[in-house]
Amino acid sequence: MLTFVLLSHHISASVRTYKKEADGVTFMLDKGIMKVKICRADIIQVSYSTLNVLPVFNSLVVNAQFNVPVNFTLNQTAQDVVINTGKIILKVDRTSNAIAYYTLAGQLITSEDKEQNKQMTAQTVAGIETYSCSTQFTSPANEGLYGMGCHPLDTLSINYKGRNQDMAIKYLTGAIPVLLSTKGYGIFWDNYSASQFYGAEAGNTKFKYVSESGKQVNYYFFYGPDFDQIINSYRIATGKAPMFPKWSFGLFQSQDRYMSQTEIISVKNKYRNANIPVDAIVQDWYYWDPLPIGSHVMKPERYPNPKSLVDELHKANIHAMISIWPVFGKGTPNYDALKKTGGLTNITWDNVVTHTFDTYYDAHSPQARNLYWQQARDSLVKRYGWDAWWVDQCEPDNGALLDERRKDTFWTGRGIDYFNTYSLEHTKGLYKGWRNDIANKRAFFLVRQAFAGQQRNATTLWSSDITCTFDAFKSQVPQGINACASGMPYWTSDIGGYHLGWKAADWSLPENQELFTRWFQFGVFSPIFRIHGKGERALFSNNWSDETKANLLFYDKLRYRLLPYIYSLAGQVTQNNYTIMRALTFDFRKDEKVYSIPDEYMFGPAFLVNPVTEQLYTGTNSAKGKHTRTVYLPVAAGWYDFWTGKRYNGGQQFEVDVPLTTIPLYVRAGSIVPMGPVMQYATEKPSTELELRIYPGANGKFEFYEDENDNYNYEKGHYATFTLNWNDQKHQLTISATKGNFKGMLKIRKFNIVLMKEGYGANIEADKFNKMITYKGKPLMVTVN
Repeated sequence: MLTFVLLSHHISASVRTYKKEADGVTFMLDKGIMKVKICRADIIQVSYSTLNVLPVFNSLVVNAQFNVPVNFTLNQTAQDVVINTGKIILKVDRTSNAIAYYTLAGQLITSEDKEQNKQMTAQTVAGIETYSCSTQFTSPANEGLYGMGCHPLDTLSINYKGRNQDMAIKYLTGAIPVLLSTKGYGIFWDNYSASQFYGAEAGNTKFKYVSESGKQVNYYFFYGPDFDQIINSYRIATGKAPMFPKWSFGLFQSQDRYMSQTEIISVKNKYRNANIPVDAIVQDWYYWDPLPIGSHVMKPERYPNPKSLVDELHKANIHAMISIWPVFGKGTPNYDALKKTGGLTNITWDNVVTHTFDTYYDAHSPQARNLYWQQARDSLVKRYGWDAWWVDQCEPDNGALLDERRKDTFWTGRGIDYFNTYSLEHTKGLYKGWRNDIANKRAFFLVRQAFAGQQRNATTLWSSDITCTFDAFKSQVPQGINACASGMPYWTSDIGGYHLGWKAADWSLPENQELFTRWFQFGVFSPIFRIHGKGERALFSNNWSDETKANLLFYDKLRYRLLPYIYSLAGQVTQNNYTIMRALTFDFRKDEKVYSIPDEYMFGPAFLVNPVTEQLYTGTNSAKGKHTRTVYLPVAAGWYDFWTGKRYNGGQQFEVDVPLTTIPLYVRAGSIVPMGPVMQYATEKPSTELELRIYPGANGKFEFYEDENDNYNYEKGHYATFTLNWNDQKHQLTISATKGNFKGMLKIRKFNIVLMKEGYGANIEADKFNKMITYKGKPLMVTVN
């Protein structure tokens, strides 16, 4: 290895020497040490400490080994040390150690601030002596910044350029420290302490990330330049999202809370008897009441036979989810067993029902995680055959007592240093246990908090206990978009909101029915589709007017018709690290007009979704006389109104009428959308006959995905794909040969091909099609006019 000595005058944090190593370059500074690790040609890890050596740091998030050395070149100029990875160029300023990132063509991607780049400052937090750690970057005026997790009480902005964000996980505040920039890069801050993002530094020309505790600055740089490639690299570093079962893309019916076995069976009967599509019913909290939390007992007086309950749901082709918390009340065998092994923390939760201070287990401890899983497995999950797990209250938070978390000591170390990673480690144990002990049923965890890397633990993030108001609903749209831009592919909200002043809203009121309808329409185009909250709001509810019932059923059926499209996108998530709920900057990064639109997004490659988040028709807060919303169509080859088939040019903004029956939906020219029949549950009917909607005006491509729906055989290659290609000039649809196979795979199917135009084949039920063909898994080409 070569060591270079720089003969320049030294100022604070200037580079004194540097050494090329197999995996990167180590820099000795006037004050401290810095390592630039070349993980891949487009993934860079930067570590810095004011200490004499870089402390050993075992990342809880990055699980890729990056053991294969990357060929890179190293040179120096009068000002910089220059690293060329073959995809990007890094220039390390010799006088400040600030790193600037360039394309191979020499275009600046981003740069650390030369005046305040990587810093560590001694400080005392909650009586604990530690170092704050920060990194500051330059940020040009036309940069858009996205990601940062889900913050349900946040402003309506989607672009973090020019604004700050609390990044300490606590009740109703999430944090995923992943940032995507329209300049073509992503940043992941690998620090787990309570942190802050400052997006408007130095007159909005810089941004910085500050963590309250750590022994080193540590971040990863990902080069795209497209957002899909950034997310791909991020998941290569932190783990792929496994496939969810197909049923989990149908409707979840939940309520706070079902009180008995009889009540749940009644809900099942009312859905099925009314022919309302649904795939899951959820048992929320306090089925153990009046026993202490953590007892894992379904109170026999109310649930006389839990196994029979789950079996009855299964016979109706409905899956069952149960809520289990990581909190334990004293006086239970589970509490005592965890305490005996040292598996309890000193962190308590003020129980809102019993007003006792119950205790969190130490999810950072492998032994405690294993014991926690075994207790839940043997008492509830495997014993009765539950299909999915609602992971509630997974942010150790007792309001004003957050310093309990800082001052505690987890198995991994000081609580202040692992402030944000509880849900990551908790779901790590759940996923490991499920995969080991329930091997043929895919894991599905609905979780109230998520941290970086948690996508690999079969996690769906939900946005917590939001209110039943239009203001809360409006904030859900940008929060869902940014959660998915943070690398979490699955996100959902309580359709209708969880509570209104901690009570149930009166769902019989027209203004609340308008809220629920609009939220339900949005839910159809969320990755996971679920109703939850206080008060009766099932689709069969007598609270709803006939008009509301009809509207809800219409959109429920639309979700089920779109399942071939949605499940294919889920296949892309797992196979190719795709993102379903897409900030407009994923697809239209060069159109600066989309950078700050908070309430539009792409749902897969085809649908531009425009939720209606204002109360326009009922109630005192309705916008008098206004029955429209503003829509901007990004610059593209063209767009089609899903409901009418009318075509529009991209790059224009206009007002569109939004009756209660309509959410504005536009489909990008060049899209191919497979649609199936209406079903009562997701796997009711095999896709023997599909409608293929083609939206002309550009070439298009869509990869269709299928597998066995609810096991892990896809990991062994037991899945199948075929590719649909549209040649717009020739009006030709080409279907590739089917690749792969699995048990039960269809050998023959029919495609009804619809070439979209105004007044032809639009809306949910296309009663016309241009051509019907039979596909037998062999390559096929057809001209469609």
